[in-house]
Amino acid sequence: LFDQDERVNMICEGISDFPNVKVIKYQGLTVDFAKKIGARTLVRGMRAVSDFEFEFQMGLLNRRLVDDIETIFLMPSAAFIFLNSTAVKTIAQNSGDVSQFVTPFVAEELRKKFVV
Repeated sequence: LFDQDERVNMICEGISDFPNVKVIKYQGLTVDFAKKIGARTLVRGMRAVSDFEFEFQMGLLNRRLVDDIETIFLMPSAAFIFLNSTAVKTIAQNSGDVSQFVTPFVAEELRKKFVV
């Protein structure tokens, strides 16, 4: 729905209160980029059991490619376990209120995409 520049812009807006966090665009493998910038850990989220197999395989593959970068998996709060981008887009596309799921800036960007 959003191109890379639009996504970076929304993320930057969302993290503006955190001066120690930066957003960097890159192309290619995440582990190669992580190695290039000296990162030692990748943090991945898993909402449901359906995410586990993919994320586990990706973590093992990344370890095989770059063995000194670890992957840490985080689970969401139970209140958000059902949430995914498809659900948020569907709500927004049908003029629903997404404000409880995304920042005000992202909610406005979604509204602009789906104005009829």
